[in-house]
Formats: sequence, structure tokens, C-alpha cells
Amino acid sequence: MPDPETIQRLAELIVRFGANVQPGQIVTINSEPGKEDLARAVADVAYQEQARFVDLDVFDVYLKRSRVLHADEATLDFVPPWYGERMRALGEHRCARITLSGVAAPHALEGLDPARVGRDILPATREGMELLNARSTNWTVSPSPTKEWAALVHPRADGEQALELLWEQIARVCRLDEADPVAAWTSRLDALEASAAKLSERRFAAIHFEGPGTDLTVGLLPGGNWRGARFSTVDGIVHVPNIPTEEVFTTPDPTRVDGVVRATKPLFVAGALIERLRLRFEGGRAVQIDADQGADIARALAARDEGAGRLGEVALVDREGRIGPLDTVFYDTLLDENAASHIALGQGFGFLIDDADRDAINTSQIHVDFMIGGDDVAVTGMTTAGETVPLLRQGTWQI
Repeated sequence: MPDPETIQRLAELIVRFGANVQPGQIVTINSEPGKEDLARAVADVAYQEQARFVDLDVFDVYLKRSRVLHADEATLDFVPPWYGERMRALGEHRCARITLSGVAAPHALEGLDPARVGRDILPATREGMELLNARSTNWTVSPSPTKEWAALVHPRADGEQALELLWEQIARVCRLDEADPVAAWTSRLDALEASAAKLSERRFAAIHFEGPGTDLTVGLLPGGNWRGARFSTVDGIVHVPNIPTEEVFTTPDPTRVDGVVRATKPLFVAGALIERLRLRFEGGRAVQIDADQGADIARALAARDEGAGRLGEVALVDREGRIGPLDTVFYDTLLDENAASHIALGQGFGFLIDDADRDAINTSQIHVDFMIGGDDVAVTGMTTAGETVPLLRQGTWQI
């Protein structure tokens, strides 16, 4: 069984620091079966912070399996209108949003038609990305270990040992082993913001990734800015959207991405596993997508709409974080993307771009991160004058 004290400390960090729940706010918790202990602890702390109401929304991937298996082909991308209405209402009411991540049912979609799996993007919604760009809600995502997830990450350990080990790792990467986790995170976020400020100041024209299987140039928008994961709502509520977080990121030019890239970690998306993903870009668009496993799912996602095959994010991760040194594949994007530099197909972040260039960002119903960095992947900045500036070497900042 997970340590009740660890669950309590994580719940307090999620509510009081990550989402920064304010008195009188409505709080939504997005969860899955098997995460009840942390969900209940989060609700308890939220009410201690004088939340007006805590609403629990549980998504069961086995219902998704039934849909993919039996539903009419023409209905697989249908989303009931009240999903969007709910997201818009969350913004209108300035709610706090908390999502508990982690694979709850890693094998639920095995054996299904990959193309059909890729058609159903739930629980993600287009309105969710719109809500993010509107900055109307304070929100955070944090991992919640389950037995099923632990067995996937640590297959050689028995059930209880695997769960205990996963909880130990989550406590480590969330800095719960510190006497004051909030102070530890504040220091780390300050360092990330300092790196982001240096990148923004240089106004690079492009970023180049080079390593085994990777030779990729990602063009940047002139009005693009780099950020760490310390956000503020339009009402001034400071929050941390990812706990843990180790990245600095921006939104690239979706028309200027060229070359080949190899994913350095597996990707678990749409309830399915994609192994050794490889893409080739021309003029910003992914024109070739291959993988040792799950290629059809990746292709279906990239064909979702006009922007799904273009980039909406590029993020850099140094080796000073706590996730990478564990040398563990978590099969959870929240964790794996903060172990290595990454890019994302789909929707860009308008709040990172100056007004003059904001209409140039990519738009899509999806936002799918995948990891492309590592100690053997060099990251270089390219200036408008044609200079090259080392940014990351062996995972260490050079600026």
C-alpha cells in the first residue's frame, strides 16, 4: 500500500502549489479508476483551502475500448457538445483544474485497429487547448501511481514491490523528499526561467537537433518567447501546470521544420504504445511516419486535421532535473517529456507569441509530445545572421 504520508504531501503540493487553489473556487479533478486515494486526498486539501465545490470527473479507458471495438466508423471522432460546453464553463467560472496522470489501464486497447484508436482522441478535446491559451483557469497535472502502471514500469517486481518502487520514484521527482518541497520547486523554477530568458533574448531563427537518427531543424517565429512552467492566469493566479517539470519551451514556426528525427523514448498516447517513432519533415509537415510499434496510430493522429502533422511545441530539457537520472521509461508523457528535450505535433501556445505573430501558430485538435533528446543529441541555436550557438551538449546548458 502507498504511504499515506506521501499521498498527503503530494496532495498538498498539487493543491497549494501546483494548482494554487484559491478560496471560493470550483475545483475539477480529472482522474481514472485506481487513483481514488490521491483523488480523495486532493479533494480534502482543496476543501481545506476553502474551495467552494470539488467536482470529480473519472475517465475509464475500457469504455474507449468498447467504442473503438464496436462503434460505427463515422462516429469515432464525434465528441458530444457538452464536453466543449463544460470546458468553456470552467473558463467562465475561473475554476481550478487538476489532472491525475499515469497509465491506469496500459493494455486496454491492445489488439484493436490502430487507425480506429487514432480517430478517438478522448479524453483530450479541442476546447481544452483553447482553455489553456485563454489562461482563464489555474491548473496542474501530477502523477498518480496505480498497480497497473507500476507493473508496466517495473515488470520484474511483484505487484506491491512495483507499486512501492513507483511511489518512491514519484516522491523523488516531485521533490517530496525535501524538507520544504515548495522551496525546492521555487529554486528549480527560478533556474528554468533564467534559461528561458536567455533563449528569448537571443531571438534564434531556428533550433537544430543532431544525434543518432536525428538531423532536424525547427524554425522559430520572430515573436516567439521561451518559458518555464510557471504560469499566471489573466486574473494573476500563479500556478505550475506540470508537477514535476524540468523544461523550457516555445511554439515554433509550423511551416519551417525540415529533416529527420527519432524518438528517444517510447510514447504512450491514445491508450496505445508507440515504440521507436521516426518522422521526416518537409516544409513543416511530417511527410513520413514510421515506428517499430504503433506507426498506424501515430499516422492516424497526424492526419487528424490540417495542423496535426505540424509542430506546436519545441522544448529543451537539461540534465539537472530528477527524472532523467532515474533512467526509467514511465510511459507517461508528463514524466518522460521532462526527462528529455521534446517536440509536439499539433496545437501551439498562443500565449508564448507576441501579438504580431500570434496568428502564425499551428492550430489542431491534438497536442502530442514525444521525446527526441538525450546526452547524445546536440542542440544548437541558429541566428538570423547564420551563426550557430551551442545550447545543450551532453545535456548541459552552454549559454
